Amino acid sequence: MDAFWAAPPVTRSLVAAAVLFSCTVYSGILNPYYVVFIRRFVLKLPVPQLWRLITPFFLTGPKLGIVLDPYFIYTYGSVLETESSRFSQPGDFLVYLLFIAGVVLITGGFLLQSILFLQPLILALAYTYAQDNPTRRITFYIVTFQVKYLPYAMLLMTFVMSSPNEALHQGTGLFAAHLYDFLTRIWPTFGGGRNPIRTPQAIRRWFVKPPGAGTQRGYGTAFQGRPAGSQGQTAGSGRTGGWTSGFSSGSWGSMGPGRRLGGD
Repeated sequence: MDAFWAAPPVTRSLVAAAVLFSCTVYSGILNPYYVVFIRRFVLKLPVPQLWRLITPFFLTGPKLGIVLDPYFIYTYGSVLETESSRFSQPGDFLVYLLFIAGVVLITGGFLLQSILFLQPLILALAYTYAQDNPTRRITFYIVTFQVKYLPYAMLLMTFVMSSPNEALHQGTGLFAAHLYDFLTRIWPTFGGGRNPIRTPQAIRRWFVKPPGAGTQRGYGTAFQGRPAGSQGQTAGSGRTGGWTSGFSSGSWGSMGPGRRLGGD
């Protein structure tokens, strides 16, 4: 529980939702037929079943999958949310997940007619994790290799143990993560374009902490600074704030206006 509460908020919420929702389904409390993605029901009139756009991202695999899938989410998601330079601003990681989910819905759900989307989401997290840590060593089952090969090893494992069709559905997560990387990093850096994926201010405000509050990052604890424009005049004094305030008091503050060398 200490490790769970120490995890960053978005990853922690996603892991909790996956565990609780999957336990509800596999214990027989909730029929999975009513929560998986079925295109004709999503678009059904007069009452579209819009919850099917969300619930397939929270349903893990059965048996051992209910342990391994949340573990993978926690492992890759927490590192990305706290250490990745891609998500340095409040709410960036949530926007990343929403973009990945949208692409997986279009490609896997509406085009390939997949019914579950958690595996593509995990593969997307693994791909982005591998892009940020390409030379880090990792042990996948009994094989140790560099992280940059991890997404393809996961796809190969699905191809061998499940089916080529399952690997194709899972590969939509790889496509979504690469598209995000292209739009936010490759195209602006090497193509001279602009990053079209921006975090809305409304989402940023959800994650902004009060001044002085600490946020755990991969390099330590980052403290929230004062909002822009808040360092105005100090109450009860005629001086302005900012870095120069250290030279406007004490012996420095009692100095005169100064004189030119050689002058009067």
